[in-house]
Amino acid sequence: MADRKDPMTITVFRNRLRPEATEAYAELAPKMVELAKQQPGFLSMKTFTAADGERVTIAEFESDETIVAWRENAEHKLAQERGRTEFYSEYSTQTCEVIRESRFP
Repeated sequence: MADRKDPMTITVFRNRLRPEATEAYAELAPKMVELAKQQPGFLSMKTFTAADGERVTIAEFESDETIVAWRENAEHKLAQERGRTEFYSEYSTQTCEVIRESRFP
């Protein structure tokens, strides 16, 4: 493993959707992904769903500053509020700085 030459900050967003929120969430989520892609410093975002229903989104940005700017984006803040009040039965976020990375091939 080599130390990263370029900085990267990752947010891991774990959540469970309320059953009644599935449709409204499915309408809003793609819009938020497209908005995130437009943010300076955006690198990637992927969401996975486990067999037990837990969902995990991994968002990669160039730096903590760029991920904070995404968190503070006005349209994203409105979506976050809807997440708390309408969409999620539970969630957690963890933000981490990548210090080492290896890839194959």
